[in-house]
Amino acid sequence: MLEGNRVSRISVRGFAVASATAVTAVGSVVGVASGSVAQNNNDAEATAADTTLLADIPAGQQAQVQTASLTQQADAQAIAADASAKKDAEAAARKAAADTAVAKKAAAEQAAKEAKERAEAKAAASRDDVRDSSSFPTQSSYSVAQIQAMARQMVASGQFQCFSNIVDHESSWNYHAVNASSGAYGLFQALPGSKMSSAGADWQTNPATQIKWGLNYMNSRYGSPCEAWSFWQANHWY
Repeated sequence: MLEGNRVSRISVRGFAVASATAVTAVGSVVGVASGSVAQNNNDAEATAADTTLLADIPAGQQAQVQTASLTQQADAQAIAADASAKKDAEAAARKAAADTAVAKKAAAEQAAKEAKERAEAKAAASRDDVRDSSSFPTQSSYSVAQIQAMARQMVASGQFQCFSNIVDHESSWNYHAVNASSGAYGLFQALPGSKMSSAGADWQTNPATQIKWGLNYMNSRYGSPCEAWSFWQANHWY
């Protein structure tokens, strides 16, 4: 019972000192596991004066004391490791979120740049290698072949087929075509026909003026003749 009382008097502080003292007695098992820096001799002596050393504990109970000390140290290390892992995870999450935001911004900027380039390419395609309506000599009448030749010179080559498809369906290239029920007029069946006066006062008799108006209308409303033709196919009007 006396020996049992000696064990019960060992304080938590005593475990640490006992473990440090046991480095010599048990092959450094406890001292190495703690990973702690040794205190100076004065501190150790002061602490040892108030505690029970491992060597004073009966041999049969020394293993219990060592196990308890090691368990405490392992628990402390596990808590520290969990805190470190949590901190690392939070830092990684913040970095991932920042990287994602940067990537999204770059993607949006690239998409905007590409959209701008496409719009500029369409505009350029509508302008390249074209003649103005005023460059054609006026005539008293025009054949379908002549009107189509004018259109080929006024409409960009990559857009001409779409442009032609619309005219085919609207007027069959008849620049005098009139819709009996609505009064729509000309190659593009403008309603009212007088809207084409914005392209020239001779809109009723000059197919080049009508072509100029129709091309401007398709570009301004749809972006290009091909976009206008896509709309026409879906709706049968434009």
